Amino acid sequence: MTTEQHVFVSGASGFIGRSLCLELARRGHIVHALCRNITHPFLPQHNNIRFFRGDILEKETLSAAMEGCVQVYHTAALAKMWCKNTDDFYQVNVTGTRHVLEAAVRQNIHRIVYTSTCGVWGPTVKYPMSEDDPRIGGFPIHYERTKYLAELEVRKWVQSGLDVVIVNPSRVYGEGPVTDSNTVSKMVSGYLKGRWRVIPGTGENVANYAFLDDVVQGHLKAMLHGEAGERYILGGEDISFNQFFGALARLSGHKRRLFHVPVPVIKAYSRFEKLKSALTGLPPHFLPEFADRLNADQKYSSTKAITRLGYQITPFAEGLKRTIEHIQNH
Repeated sequence: MTTEQHVFVSGASGFIGRSLCLELARRGHIVHALCRNITHPFLPQHNNIRFFRGDILEKETLSAAMEGCVQVYHTAALAKMWCKNTDDFYQVNVTGTRHVLEAAVRQNIHRIVYTSTCGVWGPTVKYPMSEDDPRIGGFPIHYERTKYLAELEVRKWVQSGLDVVIVNPSRVYGEGPVTDSNTVSKMVSGYLKGRWRVIPGTGENVANYAFLDDVVQGHLKAMLHGEAGERYILGGEDISFNQFFGALARLSGHKRRLFHVPVPVIKAYSRFEKLKSALTGLPPHFLPEFADRLNADQKYSSTKAITRLGYQITPFAEGLKRTIEHIQNH
């Protein structure tokens, strides 16, 4: 039986934050959910969830929302592909994280789980990356760069005595709202509606897919068992684009004709999109730095989280089937 605790969660309308709030509430905790818009359609609904209007860039709202809490989960981030003002990535992901940690200290909260990303390691060469591996390239993608800088910020606070655990989800998919930052659900939804017809390159490049329920449980296990300053990859299976769309066709019962588009063609299109955004201020559909990523694998190992936290991985086919059914039903 779970003892009731007051727990603060930032990013309550986000893909991970929303499900985390619901799971904490189901376990009997009183969740203090921070959100900029308390009428947001994706906010989780449960009697144990209390909404606090605020922003991680507004220090006073953070302190008010954390009052009486004993734990903090910081999931909020700017995870978009593009922003008109690229400084927003730094402000939200780095400065916002600093504000959350400062507020936790003011409220005498010492146990925090910070949600980072496997993007801090970026592309891989041959073998799956683990927590102690260095990044092998630069940071052309603003989101990955600022999440890496946020991790450095977290480590500074850990050195000063704050108990913060870092979790690094890979490419998260599962049962939840289809949003701009939820690229996997957008692919699934587009395929089911007959709008997604493209497989990048040869389709043999691999990414790591983490089921949302696993990632949420990984957060809870990190709060219970994680060591301060340590990183834990919350991933799943390494799957190629060809495997992904093959499974999608098989599990959905919809066999769509898909076209392999060479990466240089995608790169040329992305350059046009970047120019269009520069001239009009309209968001691009794709950017060159993401096109370059299509030439590389993104393989990650969750061995550390499995052995030290008790993290468990849902088979990809099972997770994808549940994702398909959720999108079809909603």
